Amino acid sequence: MKLDVLGLLGVCSYALDCVEAELVHVTDKHAKRVAYMSVCVAEQMGIQGESLQDLTACALLHDNALTQYIQEELHSDTTDISKLEEPLQLGLHCSLGERNIQDLPFQTDVRNVILYHHENADGSGPFGKKWTEIPLFARIIHLCNLLDLTCCTGTLTSDTWKKVKDFLQAVNGSVVDEVCIEAFLQVFSEENFLLLGGDDLENCLWSKVPRIKQNLSFEQIKSLAKFFAWIVDYKSPFTNTHSIGVAEDAEKLSRFMGFDEETSQKMYLAGALHDIGKVAIGNEIIEKPGRPTEDEFAVMKHHAAYTYYILNEIDDFDEMRDWAAFHHERLDGTGYPFGKKAEELNTQERIMACVDIYQALTESRPYKKGMSYKKACEILEDMAGKGWLDTEITVQVDACFGSMENRNSKEEN
Repeated sequence: MKLDVLGLLGVCSYALDCVEAELVHVTDKHAKRVAYMSVCVAEQMGIQGESLQDLTACALLHDNALTQYIQEELHSDTTDISKLEEPLQLGLHCSLGERNIQDLPFQTDVRNVILYHHENADGSGPFGKKWTEIPLFARIIHLCNLLDLTCCTGTLTSDTWKKVKDFLQAVNGSVVDEVCIEAFLQVFSEENFLLLGGDDLENCLWSKVPRIKQNLSFEQIKSLAKFFAWIVDYKSPFTNTHSIGVAEDAEKLSRFMGFDEETSQKMYLAGALHDIGKVAIGNEIIEKPGRPTEDEFAVMKHHAAYTYYILNEIDDFDEMRDWAAFHHERLDGTGYPFGKKAEELNTQERIMACVDIYQALTESRPYKKGMSYKKACEILEDMAGKGWLDTEITVQVDACFGSMENRNSKEEN
């Protein structure tokens, strides 16, 4: 299957920025600004083609392990980072990030780029590597990340540019190597640096790095899908397996119903992405175990619309965008976010609605035990009887997951 991989990773960077904005209050479009600055510096240094595309991908994903680090290593509530009693261990954060991207479909060798993107030129970073031991891409991302975090904290003005120059003078040779700083100053003037604060940032980035579609195997698609699902689900430990569960169920049901290989693969990817809009919803609503208030539910309902608009940024992704985003629509028009009716919902969209509910009912969460397959199917049948779900598909869900349940029981015996 051919996919706009850089577009997908751009969407991922938006998701990461949403999570970071909630946790550590980074400014909007942090990852894309780091990516754009990195690309400009790299071009000045003669980097082109596939290497430039992979640098862009690494820059967009440089902070991919932040939420994971906070939850796994500090065992902390990600809704309030101010409660953390110890500072971020940059080495561990980088190690986790390096591990997470290992199976993504890079075209060139990007080993140690994420791992060493917090190393200082003089060897004072988390791994003690000096600038001559650090991959060039890691050095470039380190420079651009520091600039964005230190200088781009509000509206960009002439004072911002002065702050940039003062900062570069202060870190030259100690934190950042002279080669990268020289390249940055050759390509950036005050005028074009201030463009980073404009609304045209994404267009500027993609004009420099064409989003050429890559032909991926299903294993590569699954690696991408799992990475996205992990970003979404790590935001909340209450639902930390939901997205990949929906992906797996959507693929299994599609194959069971006789759809072709490509459709089944697309359903897997759409399932993994169906809740990406939740990154824009606060955890105080997502993680509320009891019944939400009317106002809270109104906010929560926006997540499906956010999924639609986020995935709309990917080239030639309309079909999977709709399969992912319409999972809360109902056949009688009472669903959300768009109130679509039966004649506006195709088979894949109807499947996703059933699979999302089935997975949510059968998976365990901190505040409830997952239902049995049979009880979940009874609820689906009841919802179909009310005109919300497709009756024929609920029958297929019963048949597909019932046969799997029986097979698992026989294996256990």
